[in-house]
Amino acid sequence: MFKISLAEWSLHRMLFGGQLENLEFPAFAKREFDIDCVEYVNQFFKDKAEDTAYLTELRNRCHDNGVRSRLIMCDGEGDLGDPDAAARTKAVENHYKWVEAAKFLGCETIRVNARSAGSYDQQMELAVDGLRRLSQFGAQHGINVIVENHGGLSSNGKWLSSVIRKVGLPNCGTLPDFGNFQISPGEWYDRYKGVREMMPYAKGVSAKSYEFDADGNEIRTNFSQMIKIVLDAGYHSYIGIEYEGDDPDEVEGTRKTQRLLERIRGELA
Repeated sequence: MFKISLAEWSLHRMLFGGQLENLEFPAFAKREFDIDCVEYVNQFFKDKAEDTAYLTELRNRCHDNGVRSRLIMCDGEGDLGDPDAAARTKAVENHYKWVEAAKFLGCETIRVNARSAGSYDQQMELAVDGLRRLSQFGAQHGINVIVENHGGLSSNGKWLSSVIRKVGLPNCGTLPDFGNFQISPGEWYDRYKGVREMMPYAKGVSAKSYEFDADGNEIRTNFSQMIKIVLDAGYHSYIGIEYEGDDPDEVEGTRKTQRLLERIRGELA
């Protein structure tokens, strides 16, 4: 029905705090959660994209633990929809090393952001330009380029799905996230509508969780409703756990999200 992967951001406090290192992440995912597919965040090995020795060690640790590398979530490399043409080109080229690192690690995909500025239509054209150029480079390496709803107009499902449609390349798609639908302070897009609009282009799904009730249900998102939207779109690949709450701690929050996904999968079987 669907498989479960683990997004590294679920453990971001442990990683930023030094209790866990990026190289240890694949083994930790397998040991603690029996999850054998991981999604990296480039912030945790930002200076290692072109470090072949480091990437080889990471790849070997995945192999030794029977873990698959699925994607790299890329931040901090510039705005792919920057209104300044030179800055936009620089942002596109800054992502090339992550495409190559993803290929080296055996990933299928990099996740990028589609930040821009200007009117609704202006931002669409700018994002289309940056994403198309990066996706063309990705295609040369067999790597997908996917956009997450991650604030601004990217959290507008209609806008983002229109951007991907205009890019018009088979390796350019979306990463619907259950929780990231704040467009601006006080302005929210309907999460269920947004995921439904993004799913035709989805090459990944992020099960964002924050807090749980006594029955183990996520309080902010109806996971059963959301999973039904995902499956109704014909998607049966990996759904990535992305716990972002404060209580419980990261390991237990990840475990609760995993249990919830497994329970829903069992109920729908």
